[in-house]
Amino acid sequence: MKRREAREKALQILFQMELNEMHLDQAIANVMEDESDAYVDKLVEGVVANKAAIDEQIAGNLDNWRMDRLNKVDLAILRVSVFEMVYCEDIPDRVSLNESLEIAKIFSDEKSSKFINGVLANIAKDE
Repeated sequence: MKRREAREKALQILFQMELNEMHLDQAIANVMEDESDAYVDKLVEGVVANKAAIDEQIAGNLDNWRMDRLNKVDLAILRVSVFEMVYCEDIPDRVSLNESLEIAKIFSDEKSSKFINGVLANIAKDE
């Protein structure tokens, strides 16, 4: 599985967990069916394990927004990207940011991709 697809799958898993308060194993089974992918696992498990720190990074870079107002899809996209930017040293911040924007264009809208770009650009600047 290509990394873009893995990011999309991770987003879907995290979204299901957030929206339906679904357990990790159930969300993975729903999205992955009989497939498995080490990078999907790394992203999802990494976001879940570091959710508080990731959310703190996101919240600290929101201009005139609160976390509870964020669209759940956008929040999942941000969490995956922030995890990559902060915890995956082998992935350049710019790559993670660009991938998030492309995924936002598929799963969200143009307004969201601009918002996501602003938040992630601020986080990348702080790195």
